[in-house]
Amino acid sequence: MNKLEKQDEQELVAHILEDFEARKVERKPFERQWQINANFVVGNQYCSVDSFGNTCSVDKDYDWQENQVYNYIASMYESRLAKLARVRPQMTVLPSTSEEKDIKSAKVSKSILKSVEHKLNLSRIIAKATKWSELCGTAFYKVVWNSENGRVIGADSKGKIIREGDIDISVCPPFEIYPDNIACESLDDCRSLIHARAYHIDVIKQNWGVDVEGQDIDVISCDTVENVGAYNYTSINTTVIKTTKKNHAIVLEYYEKPSEKYKNGRLIIIAGNKLVHNGELPFENGEDKKRSFPFIRQISQEQSNNFFGTTIINRIIPLQRALNATKNRKYEFMNRISQGILAVEDGSVDTDSLEEDGLKPGKILVYRQGATPPMFMASGGLPSDFSNEEDRIMNQMTTLSGLSDLTSAISTYANMSGTALQLLIEQDDAKLTTSAEEIRFAIRAVGRQILRLYKQFVKSKRVGRIIGGDNREVELFYFNSSDISSEDIVFETENELTETVAQRRSMIFELLNAGLLSDENGNINNRMRSKILELLGYGIWEQGQDIASLQRGHAQKENIECLNKHKVPRAQDIDDHDIHITEHTAFLLTDTLDDENAEHQKVKQALLQHIAEHKQMVAQSNLQLV
Repeated sequence: MNKLEKQDEQELVAHILEDFEARKVERKPFERQWQINANFVVGNQYCSVDSFGNTCSVDKDYDWQENQVYNYIASMYESRLAKLARVRPQMTVLPSTSEEKDIKSAKVSKSILKSVEHKLNLSRIIAKATKWSELCGTAFYKVVWNSENGRVIGADSKGKIIREGDIDISVCPPFEIYPDNIACESLDDCRSLIHARAYHIDVIKQNWGVDVEGQDIDVISCDTVENVGAYNYTSINTTVIKTTKKNHAIVLEYYEKPSEKYKNGRLIIIAGNKLVHNGELPFENGEDKKRSFPFIRQISQEQSNNFFGTTIINRIIPLQRALNATKNRKYEFMNRISQGILAVEDGSVDTDSLEEDGLKPGKILVYRQGATPPMFMASGGLPSDFSNEEDRIMNQMTTLSGLSDLTSAISTYANMSGTALQLLIEQDDAKLTTSAEEIRFAIRAVGRQILRLYKQFVKSKRVGRIIGGDNREVELFYFNSSDISSEDIVFETENELTETVAQRRSMIFELLNAGLLSDENGNINNRMRSKILELLGYGIWEQGQDIASLQRGHAQKENIECLNKHKVPRAQDIDDHDIHITEHTAFLLTDTLDDENAEHQKVKQALLQHIAEHKQMVAQSNLQLV
C-alpha cells in the first residue's frame, strides 16, 4: 500500500466514524424511550433516563411512602407475544408463467423455503424478532450468505475446512441499526445504513484478521436494583442499564445502496479505527438481481415520517405510573387506618417509648397526672375514589393494549350466546391485526431474500431436506440456481389470528357431520382418517399404529429413490399391492416427470414395470385363493 492509498483509507475511516457519531446523536431520543420501555417490562418502573442515556432511579419523598411496583405492562406484553406467536404462515411460491418448467421451478422454490424453515428453526427467529418489535417498536432480520455454513466439501492446501455455504439469518435489535435519515419510512427510502455491534478483540482478530486496541464499550444489559418501600421493606427488581464491556471494540458495517458512482453499492467494515473491508455490496438480494441491504424491518405499529416503529408500551407507561401511584396511596391510607395516628399532649408521655413500641396489646401507658390521655385520631373509611380510579386506569390500559380477558369478567358475559362471545373474541383479535400483518410482510421479504441468495450462490447441484409425507419422514430433493425462477411468494394460510385451534377443530367436525369427508358410500377411508387426525393434532399417534399409512410412506419413498437415485424398486410379499399401485400411479400422473427428459423417461418405464410386478403378484394371489 502506497502513501496516497493509506491517506485515502484514513480519510474514509474518519468520514464514516464522524457520520456514525452524527447518527448516534440523531437517534438518541428513540434509544432513551427503548430503555424506559425495557425497564418498565422487567419491573424497574421508578426510573428515568438522563441526557447521557444513563438509567437513573426516581427516589421517594418520605420514608413512610409506599413505592411498590404493580407490573401490568409485563402481563400485557406477554399476552400480545402469546397471541402473535400464532402468526407462523406457510410460504408457497407461485410460478412466473403457466409453463411446465416454471411450475416445477415454483415447487422447488417452495421446497427450499420449507427446508430453510426447518434447518434454521425460523419460527424461533421470528419469535425473537417479535419480542424486540413489541418491546421497542422495531426489529431487523439480517439475511446473509455464510461461507462457513453448510456441508463440508473438502479442505484447502493449509488444511482449512471448506464448506459449501448456506443461508444465515439473525435478529438485530434496533439498538444496532443507524439509518442515514430518521425521517425515512422504510429501508427502501434509506441511501445508507450502519450496523454497529461490539465484539471482543479476540473475535475481531479471528473474523477479520486484524489487531485492534480494546476499549471499555457501553452496552445495554440487565442488572438488579434494590427497591425500598415503606418502613424499609425492600424488594429486588431487574433494571435495564448501560454496562461496560472490557477489551471490546465497535465494528461498523457501512452499507450504501447502488448509485451512479458505485454501480453495485458499497460495503465498508471498520473494526475500532481500522478499515478491514472496502468493496461492493456482496448480495444480489434486490429486485432484478440488484444489490441492496441484507436487512428486513419488522415493526409493531407504524409511525408516520419515521424510520422506527412504535409500540403499545409507549402508550401504557403513563397509565402504569398512575396505577402504581394510585395503589401505593391506597395502601398508605390503609396503613393509617390499621395502625392509626396517635394524638399526644405535649409532655404528657414518654414519646420515645411510645414511638418505638406504639400501643401494643398489654402495654402499660404512663401519662402525666391531669393531662389528656393519648388517643387515636379519626381516619374514616377507605374512600371509594381509590377503587374507582384503579378500575378506570385498568380499563384504559386494556383498551390501549388491544387485549381483553373475557374470563376475568365472566359475570358480564354469562348471559351472552356463543355467537356473541365469538364476535367479541374476533373483535379483540382484530386489534392485533396490524402487528400480525407486519410480521407476515417481514416473513415474505425474508423468503424472497432466501431464494435470491440461493439463486446467486448455488451453481452446482445441492441436496435439500424437508419433513413431509404421512409418516413425517425426511424427504430429499435436488436443486441448483437454474431451478429458481420465481420469487412470487404467497401464504397458504390466512391471518392465523382469525382462526384458533378450537375453531379449526369445530369446522372439521361440522364437515364430518355434513358427510363432506366421506366417500360415495358414506365411509371414511384410512387415508382420510389419518388426515383428519393430523388436523386435529393426533396425526403422529395415528401414523404410529396405522399399517396403511406406513405402506403409503414406503411407496412414496420408492418413488423418490427411483427419481433421484435411479434405483428400481422391487415388489415384495409384505407390500400392500393395492396401496402401492395407487401411490405409484398417482406419482406418474403428476407433473414431476418431464416427457422430454430422457432420464425421466427411464424412471417412468421403471415404475410402470414395477406396477406390473405388483399387479402380477395380486393376480397370483387371487389364483391361489381360487
